[in-house]
Amino acid sequence: MTTLNQLLIAEATEYEFKSIVEANKPRNWLKTVSAFANGVGGSIYFGVSDNAVALGLDNPQKAAEQISELIKARIEPAIKNFVLEPIRVDGKDILRLRISGGESTPYYYTGDGNKLAYYRIGNESAPTPAAVLNELLLKGLHQTFDVLDTKYHYSDYSYTLFEATYKQKTGLAVERPRDYRSFGFLSGDDTLTFVGALFADQCPIYQSRVFCTRWNGLKKGGLYVDALDNDEFQSNAIPLLTDSLKFIRHNSSVKWKKTGMGRLEMPDYPSEAVHEALVNALVHRDYMIQGSEIHVDMYDDRLEIVSPGGMPDGKLIQNLNLEDVASIRRNPIICDIFSRLRLMERRGSGPRKIIDQYPEDAAPSFRSTEQSFIVTLKNLNYGKVSMPFGIDDGIDNGIENNADKILNVILLDPKATQKQMSDTTGMSVRTVARALKGLQEDGIIRRVGSDRAGHWEVTAGSSDEKW
Repeated sequence: MTTLNQLLIAEATEYEFKSIVEANKPRNWLKTVSAFANGVGGSIYFGVSDNAVALGLDNPQKAAEQISELIKARIEPAIKNFVLEPIRVDGKDILRLRISGGESTPYYYTGDGNKLAYYRIGNESAPTPAAVLNELLLKGLHQTFDVLDTKYHYSDYSYTLFEATYKQKTGLAVERPRDYRSFGFLSGDDTLTFVGALFADQCPIYQSRVFCTRWNGLKKGGLYVDALDNDEFQSNAIPLLTDSLKFIRHNSSVKWKKTGMGRLEMPDYPSEAVHEALVNALVHRDYMIQGSEIHVDMYDDRLEIVSPGGMPDGKLIQNLNLEDVASIRRNPIICDIFSRLRLMERRGSGPRKIIDQYPEDAAPSFRSTEQSFIVTLKNLNYGKVSMPFGIDDGIDNGIENNADKILNVILLDPKATQKQMSDTTGMSVRTVARALKGLQEDGIIRRVGSDRAGHWEVTAGSSDEKW
């Protein structure tokens, strides 16, 4: 038997194999017709086994007639563009059914007492969850979420922050209400669109939120302290970006090393990559998933940014060549506003721009599911040995002074507890724990003996020489 290696490798997002035309159980393949029509299209190969072996069809003409009749009878609305193509592989007759992505979404499979719309997730055709179905409905109406009318009124809200940012970035003043109509904030005289509500000072969109957490270790939760720092932000899109960036900066370090040319800075995370990843999360997330929010999770070795909503076309980003990923904007008006504010570029350069900030051996990763999109940025300083302070490198960050205070306490009283350190320095116990952890990881202090009866010892960086 002959495999179809010249055409395919395995079942994937844009094609599927069927050994026969199951006329009595057409849902087994018509759900894929629905999924392809609701997405970017694809092909079904009839007369091919699951492992890509050409089996052939006994009566290709009869099979073609059955396929056409069942699509017309069981798919609503009618699919206008599908092509049946006979292919012969080493004497075996198979059929290729090509379905184009449709414009009148959602396309439903009707039969067996059901009316279901399907979408493609990886190499499977699955019933559309509510959020995806809503997107398909909007697509069929040639609309996007961000331009829909809300129940809110322009006259009830202010735009001080938006106007100040626009003035700062462009040098131009916003002319009310004319510019707000051209921006897409207003529908009619006083009705706010969703993008208008998202950029209001008193943003009423509940799911416009970012939850930030600095976890203790390499995973969520820990033996003694679950989180070293956390914060929740709910506001309009501009402070969501700036507040999230501040949280990441506060919980990151910038190591530096003296060189013959001066001082070389070595941040945990490249600032441009972090900015780009956060902007992409804010502008491309699915705001129709009720009760959802963006999550920024910081671990010792990495930073993960998780945004609601998978790829708009249902593909899995981890299965694609990032160089060939088309830019599909779920919220084009939100993207346009961020571009006007000079917070992002108009061209779809997000993943490439993030990757370019990293060395090849520490490349960021991108992963999507049907309900989320995850960007993982590696901590470039994780696992690297620190030299003694005052010799040829150091650390600049928001907890440098905290570390100095803790060092002074330890020098005066090596047996001081975290509670005593907190009382002495005025810092919270959580901040003390974070500073101790950083000092230990940098080889500046170490714990001698048990947690209860032991004491702290200050060393000279990664060597055994005592201070």
